[in-house]
Amino acid sequence: QGAAAEGLTHTIAALNDAMTERVFDLLLPGADLAGLEWCWLSLGSEGRREQTIATDQDNAIVFDGDEDELAHDRARLLTFARGVNEALAELGFPLCPGNIMASNRECCLSVDEWRAKFAGWVREPTPAALLNANIFFDFRPLFGNATLAERLRNWLLGITHDNRFFLRMMTANALQAEPPLGLIRTFRTDEGENQGTIDLKTQGTRIFVDAARTLALGLGTPETNSGQRLWSTGRRLNVPERHVAAVIDAFQFLQMMRLRAQRGEFIDPTDERAADPARNRNRIDPYALNDLDQRMLKESFRQARELQRRLQQT
Repeated sequence: QGAAAEGLTHTIAALNDAMTERVFDLLLPGADLAGLEWCWLSLGSEGRREQTIATDQDNAIVFDGDEDELAHDRARLLTFARGVNEALAELGFPLCPGNIMASNRECCLSVDEWRAKFAGWVREPTPAALLNANIFFDFRPLFGNATLAERLRNWLLGITHDNRFFLRMMTANALQAEPPLGLIRTFRTDEGENQGTIDLKTQGTRIFVDAARTLALGLGTPETNSGQRLWSTGRRLNVPERHVAAVIDAFQFLQMMRLRAQRGEFIDPTDERAADPARNRNRIDPYALNDLDQRMLKESFRQARELQRRLQQT
């Protein structure tokens, strides 16, 4: 009905925040957390406030305490976190298939433990480390002592700012995805099982998100939202505002196309795969779109390619 994608994704994130906070209200009175300093972190798209309709849980906990009490404190927090994760799943917010949730011992760490983990990923940016950085480095405090998250964010930016080796690897990772623009036809669609389609997330929005994250980490920008990161880093790099606005508009157009796809707007009811719950809701047939949407989609992918070019030159 004409609503902007950014407003919709912010609303989805706000509703998920409110639901999670309500779960805290219900579970905290029975939890054994007295005297603990802790903060619940939203990660990934929720951390960026860019959630679409099809999503799962990505969360973690950072806490502070004495070295001698860490094991005991963590056990108390893990018990609480399991209750929260299970409650959210019951409410329709699926568990993360990769177990990136606060109830996982590796996602419930003290400030010093998070620093050690992050430092290891920055020092040795293997493919697995870069994948983790793409998820965990977009953390946002949701509940508890937000100062713990702010301290962790400031420390993280301190070790990534001007770290040439790490940023070079992050840039290479951000350049892996290629916009699906064809040489002869307008779009380069996939073959095989997904013949004739493109993935709006992995071949589209991911490019903007990865580039914005890399620029933010390199320039010490604390924002996690991709649009805010692009505005802030664009100003730091003296990129004309009209170019930054074009990139952000392209990102938001792809986000809107994802929302429309996840709502089922582009699903052919005669397709036997239409009712499959495991179907990738980010996939569309670009040639089934009307002419205007096709032109907008093509231009959005061209902006993605231009953003990658700028990132490579930064």
